[in-house]
Amino acid sequence: MSMTQQICLPKLTMWTIKVPVRIAKRISQFQARTLVINVDQMFDSKVYKLHLLEDGPSHTSELTKGDALRFYQQMDEIRKVENSIAQLYREKKIRGFCHLYVGQEAVAVGINSIMKPEDTVITSYRCHGWAVLKCESVASVIAELIGNKSGASRGKGGSMHIYGPQFFGGNGIVGSHVPLGVGIGLKHRYLDNKAISVTLYGDGAANQGQVFEAFNLAKLLNIPVLFVVENNQYGLGTACSRSSANNEYYRQSSFLPGIRASGMDILSVIEAAKYCFKHIQDGKGPIILEMMTYRYFGHSMSDPGTSYRDRSEIQEVREKKDCIHHLKQLILDSNLAKEDEIKAIENENKEKVAKATEEAIKGSPPSLEELTADHYAVWSEKVRIPRMLEWVPYKTIAHNKPPK
Repeated sequence: MSMTQQICLPKLTMWTIKVPVRIAKRISQFQARTLVINVDQMFDSKVYKLHLLEDGPSHTSELTKGDALRFYQQMDEIRKVENSIAQLYREKKIRGFCHLYVGQEAVAVGINSIMKPEDTVITSYRCHGWAVLKCESVASVIAELIGNKSGASRGKGGSMHIYGPQFFGGNGIVGSHVPLGVGIGLKHRYLDNKAISVTLYGDGAANQGQVFEAFNLAKLLNIPVLFVVENNQYGLGTACSRSSANNEYYRQSSFLPGIRASGMDILSVIEAAKYCFKHIQDGKGPIILEMMTYRYFGHSMSDPGTSYRDRSEIQEVREKKDCIHHLKQLILDSNLAKEDEIKAIENENKEKVAKATEEAIKGSPPSLEELTADHYAVWSEKVRIPRMLEWVPYKTIAHNKPPK
């Protein structure tokens, strides 16, 4: 038997928390702590907006201490990995395109938390968050960006083309992977393995013609696909309101139902994803889930991100809506865990990412043979790459000068 008490959170207006009251300290320490929270906040006064649906996700979430700390650990780890990658890029140890996921961590961690082992995920070039969750190790993710053979894609994919078990990338062309996600879902339907293809794309890809074609096929063939729009407010340097006649992306289809939820609150992400998964599993077909989120860095590392928005805008989101800080405050204010437990997780992640970065840097680039690996069934010395005269490591070649 447990009693509950209402706890007011001064920093989280309109939130209600119910926490079990300890009747006997000795007994209660063996009881699982449970948090029930009213998710009625963030971007809109109504967190969930619905399209072609009579009901929506639950407005309450059950959260145990173990789950809360696991979610915090994963989000904090992703952010520390991205910050390490940003530093390596500044040091020119990572080159080329590089799109960071900082600010959007709750979307990946929340959806991943309810995925089954057989479920698949495919996303855009802003893929590092999912790579950290799905790949063999943090070191393999960082090594891939550096271009070393110990990378998740053996050093041939780089920032935009990282793959792992049930993780189909990392894809470089805007919107091109959305039809691929439908194809993966078609595989699930043929195999009848009850799996779902989670297909993520950004607001910048939402108006691509191939996305609408994918909607049509997914609905026509009743393919188990969850379309997730990560709306981080800007496509490159253009605000959604300036690029889209309809920037309510969950309402883009006249035949697919949709939901808009806060992507800055992991509990909102989880409840919305749960609803969508059940919708698909019940045979009701594909559904669109728009996650309202925000990126702190520019579009890529070459974009300062401040020519089309004010620094004060970024700072305000960091201070008031940051998904990691929000979860931390939720954990502490509800007494799910203590400050030193949170600090221990942060320190462990810091050490883990530092070691992984050091390990990744020590690696070596892929061999010449890797150029044709996965292209030919069997490598042969008779295979010659046109105009390939010698093997020169990429990092010694200037952009506008031929190799010496």
